Amino acid sequence: MSLLVVGSVAFDNLTTPFGARKEILGGSATYFSFAARFFSPVRLVAVVGDDFPEKYIKLFEDKGIDIEGLEIARGKTFRWEGEYDWDFNAKTISTSLNVFADFNPKIPKAYKNSEFVFLANIDPDLQAKVLSQVKNPELVACDTMNHWIASKQNNLIKFLKKVDIFFLNDAEARQLSGEKNLLKAAKQIMKFGPKRIIIKKGEHGSLLFAKNSVFSVPAFILEEVYDPTGAGDTFAGAVMGYLAKCGKVNEKNLRNAIIYGNIMATFTVEEFGPWRLARVTRSQVEKRVREFEKLTCF
Repeated sequence: MSLLVVGSVAFDNLTTPFGARKEILGGSATYFSFAARFFSPVRLVAVVGDDFPEKYIKLFEDKGIDIEGLEIARGKTFRWEGEYDWDFNAKTISTSLNVFADFNPKIPKAYKNSEFVFLANIDPDLQAKVLSQVKNPELVACDTMNHWIASKQNNLIKFLKKVDIFFLNDAEARQLSGEKNLLKAAKQIMKFGPKRIIIKKGEHGSLLFAKNSVFSVPAFILEEVYDPTGAGDTFAGAVMGYLAKCGKVNEKNLRNAIIYGNIMATFTVEEFGPWRLARVTRSQVEKRVREFEKLTCF
């Protein structure tokens, strides 16, 4: 199955308790694509500035990611600066949207027949505009962020009627639903339209909610975590890539997809930026899946 992602490609300046890095390749579409390509071909739609290095264009191509939809506009690439404390809570220091401020996604003709579509945490009005350009996708999934919940909640809720799988973190689920309990929060959000809700809980794993079932997955135990940036996008990329590979969305495939999502995210956090994720091999992924099976078996 073909998989389309629309989101950001950016540069990040990061500070964690374990160091700092500047001008690291980042963005939701970057992490998503690097994870999803393990399972399924990926079509990427994003915008970068004319300062975006050719070596990164080549990196996407070398990873087998289709970048026909990567627009290069005049100006600077989107930049985000963040700082993490010991609990890895993120604090935004600065955001420079640059060319991303005028991002108006145009889906290439070759992408319009994409069967699986993932819309990263961009403006819900843009998410709706993108979806209108795709012909009868079989599965539509999206992410969001606290900014859109606060500033465009009505637009987001309206868009959720068109969504099959909705990804968000626990704080966002509480913010959108008005419920503190995550089970109640998921039930409320499903009333907005999504058939399934996946709530990301960082180091505490993830939760899958469907109409008649709940699936809880703990996080894989790691000795070293350096940078959580992009972990949620990596998780979503692996989930969607796995589902696209299966070609069928059912309870069994969803549960397996979430396991792979959790595992792929563990590689992302082991280094600053997406570089560990870019280097990981299939055998390393499968080895960690087997270790996770032992960890969760009783």
